[in-house]
Amino acid sequence: MSVERLVKRYGQALVLDHVSLSVAEREVVALIGPSGSGKSTLVRCIHQLVPIEGGAVYVHGELQGFERTDGGLRALGHRAIAAQRQRIGMVFQQFNLFPHMSVLRNVMEGPVQVLGESPEQARAYAEQLLDRVGLLAKKNAYPRQLSGGQQQRVAIARALAMRPQAMLFDEPTSALDPELVGEVLAVVRDLAKQGMTMIIVTHEINFAREVADRIVFMEAGRIVEQGPARETLAAPKTERLRTFLSRGERS
Repeated sequence: MSVERLVKRYGQALVLDHVSLSVAEREVVALIGPSGSGKSTLVRCIHQLVPIEGGAVYVHGELQGFERTDGGLRALGHRAIAAQRQRIGMVFQQFNLFPHMSVLRNVMEGPVQVLGESPEQARAYAEQLLDRVGLLAKKNAYPRQLSGGQQQRVAIARALAMRPQAMLFDEPTSALDPELVGEVLAVVRDLAKQGMTMIIVTHEINFAREVADRIVFMEAGRIVEQGPARETLAAPKTERLRTFLSRGERS
């Protein structure tokens, strides 16, 4: 997975300023940085949730969102973009579960409606995933009956049900009470141990140090510093990252 000189604007504001980043298969990259640095926008661009103004995104070498023609690049249609998007799972700050569906139905819905799996096949895999995130006993419950941490774990299972090649996490614990953060991070930690390729936008520095292979520090729409997680967080090379980490430790 890679982005090359990615540019994104919202009105006159330049949110991503020619950002380039490559993520190897099975690698876990944590994006950190102050609010407004472009972290969430970057993963949303990778997932084609927002259009880009310049640059390119590749997944397994395939250009995302466009096709090359004799006349240059042509934007793909909605159906082709949806097919590309299926290969990458995404978990948001908000859980976005279907409130009128049970936990099991929430996880089954995508495989049945999008992938064309039989209900029996989708149910069996959904139950495996719910067991994996520790919620099989809640399969018949509805989202309103779950804690925030439980809802986020269902959201992760739902993303995994589409059998993605990689996962994107956009501040998966920011909407949770502090005592619920650990149960979600444990699921992400398990995914990392099993070799899932991941980009994780997070403000949990200790978690990033533990689970990520590489830290990428962003500010003002640019990558300021990156390197091996433990080494970079222990001995940052730039003054900006040193300042960011010291403020985080005091807060």
